[in-house]
Amino acid sequence: MPSASASTRTSGYKPGLAWFAALGSAWVFVLVTMGAFTTSIGAGMTFLDWPLSNGSLNPDGWLSNLAMFAEHSHRLSAGLMSAITLILATWLWRTEQRRWLRILALVAVALIFLQALVGGLRVLLEKHQIAMIETSVGRLFAMLHACLAQIFVCNLAAIAAACSRLWIEGRAQTTSGVSSRVQKLSRFCCFLLFGQLAIAAVMRHSFAGLAIPTFPHSTAGGGWFPDIWNFRVAIHFAHRTVALLITVALIWLAVALARSPGLARGFKVAGFGLVGLLGLQIYLGASVVWSGRDPYLTTAHVIVGALTLSSTFLLTWMLHRAVIEATLKEPAIPASSQTTTAEFSHA
Repeated sequence: MPSASASTRTSGYKPGLAWFAALGSAWVFVLVTMGAFTTSIGAGMTFLDWPLSNGSLNPDGWLSNLAMFAEHSHRLSAGLMSAITLILATWLWRTEQRRWLRILALVAVALIFLQALVGGLRVLLEKHQIAMIETSVGRLFAMLHACLAQIFVCNLAAIAAACSRLWIEGRAQTTSGVSSRVQKLSRFCCFLLFGQLAIAAVMRHSFAGLAIPTFPHSTAGGGWFPDIWNFRVAIHFAHRTVALLITVALIWLAVALARSPGLARGFKVAGFGLVGLLGLQIYLGASVVWSGRDPYLTTAHVIVGALTLSSTFLLTWMLHRAVIEATLKEPAIPASSQTTTAEFSHA
């Protein structure tokens, strides 16, 4: 790799870096999948030690025992994710001129190591119980672990987008047809989705996935509100309520994008794509309840939730591209490398 001197750094498109960043943003979903499946089958405490599994990188029986396979695969995929993140950060730091992007890569490194630490504490502190809230210290860290995962997913998506040819050479595509109202709405959707996934993390690790065992009603008699309330019922009901708010917000965003004159067609298609993901997510959520929390459906529900958040965040990030450039004063790109708004629709 080139040296890290300022003279060798550029803000231009680097195909190898762009593809590697895209690989990292894709691999993180393997990590999310393994983590979700581990939680769904209750295998989070299969190994009582950390960072090794039963004191080994290759524990006996892990390829034949489903619980062991899920948890150890999660740990191995996290190790590979750490390596990818370190390589990506080093590559960016040595070749990328945009300082804010280099800092974003360092944030990714900090997040992956913090995530590993929190995951380890989830295991090591499981035995310490908190009677007041009927949970363990380990499960509190498990909730934090799930939330940090979503932040990390969005962080990698932002890096991959900023490294892409579309971002670097397509300077006009977000400026001519997007209003501040649409930008605010997209940010609000991201806020709702992250809040929903945080609620879901609390719900999953509080064993409240079936606290309300009927859907769409909250009682067997067809009532919309539960007859009996406790913490698990309340957090489950909050999950359903926020899902309704997200439905309204994402449909509103899709319509607002479609009605934005001059905005590239790709953004409008992406808006309705989010509505499609939302529909799939609602179906999976209902199926989780109807199936009595089938682990494969539950895992799929977590994955689609993460994909919906990351897709909404990516759309929002691209809609704010001009603002990010102006605020962070990234180097000007020669006019010859600029493209038109319409090019987004062919990306």
